[in-house]
Amino acid sequence: MTTTLERLLRYVKIDTQADENSSTYPSTLKQLELSRLLEQECRDMGLENVECNQYGIVTAIVPSTVDHPSPKIAWVAHVDTSPEFSSENVNPIVHEDYQGEDIVLPNVPERIIKVEENPDLKKLIGTTIITTDGTTLLGGDDKAGIAIIMSAAKYLLDHPEISHGPICLCFTCDEEIGHGTDYIDIEKMDCQCAYTLDGGGAAEIDSETFSADVAIVTVKGVNTHPSIGYGDLVNAIKLLSHFIDQLPHDSLSPETTKGRDGFVHPYHIEGSVAEASVRIILRDFETEKLKRQADLLESIAEKIRKENPRAEISIEIQEQYRNLREGLKKEPRALPKAIEATKNAGLEPIQSIIRGGTDGSILTEKGLPTPNLSSGQHNPHSPLEWASLSQMESAVDVLVELAKLWGIEKN
Repeated sequence: MTTTLERLLRYVKIDTQADENSSTYPSTLKQLELSRLLEQECRDMGLENVECNQYGIVTAIVPSTVDHPSPKIAWVAHVDTSPEFSSENVNPIVHEDYQGEDIVLPNVPERIIKVEENPDLKKLIGTTIITTDGTTLLGGDDKAGIAIIMSAAKYLLDHPEISHGPICLCFTCDEEIGHGTDYIDIEKMDCQCAYTLDGGGAAEIDSETFSADVAIVTVKGVNTHPSIGYGDLVNAIKLLSHFIDQLPHDSLSPETTKGRDGFVHPYHIEGSVAEASVRIILRDFETEKLKRQADLLESIAEKIRKENPRAEISIEIQEQYRNLREGLKKEPRALPKAIEATKNAGLEPIQSIIRGGTDGSILTEKGLPTPNLSSGQHNPHSPLEWASLSQMESAVDVLVELAKLWGIEKN
């Protein structure tokens, strides 16, 4: 029997890093390796209507076991991993019977998962923890979610005595770069609501996400040989560095905000003397505040333009996703059932907000209400990433209970 742990270990070893500079979909063809594996696993499991479309989106149906027409729901996770750190040659380390100590990652021993920085570890003594070896991220975001969904689907198939309605499994590509739902056919899915398995820890139910845009700031300078640069050379790298330095130092950044505070976060820079650019993510729970953040960038750019009239500075704003809060009202049963399912699984539900986004943000905006559920992942996008097997197994239980609750409903 394939366990949830075996699934996670199999999935994380496949490199599925997304590339936000790509013009293809998916942005990296290597994502298709996991998509095709999931397609085959769904077929082997005996799921119905299994499909992997030309964009790598995998869908399958757990057939209903009730006699009455029951609402169809969806469970959603994404195959891609973050562009922020390598997922090539992932070597997962399984720490059985964890005893509460700091975890030194063996191949890069200066990288340490410290208990004081990861208080959830104190609650997981005696359980199994999965980490990287320190050289890559783990990919629990969101391969933990995939493993949970596949395990829950297998459990339901193996226990036909459990009453539940039809459930659509959906595995997407390019979620990490804001394109996870580009090629999902919501009408074809025909679901009442969906649940993304893309949250941290256990028993958390996210009913709000950030609204998000990305700003691409490009500075064009004038390049010439430095030996004759007097009065002629305009260094784009220096001007871009000056631009970044004008961003707030003690506010409006991830390292200085928490809770409902938004931020402006430069995360990727490249260039030369002739041209340099930086990508900056804009985040806030109130969508209208993204405009204020964009205006701040423009005001900084305008000041530098006046000081350096021979330079060209442009700012391109690209919309990414929006807070799922308002869209959830379309299906008022989605959240209460997630709360009840969590309780039925023996957990104390935690309603929370997520300082990030999921496929559910865009699915909700498109008309498919989609709260986000825990998947046992921690420290995503980092070589210090880790996952909790017990929390993943609890998430499987939550999905099974969720299936039961929706199975009671009638169309």
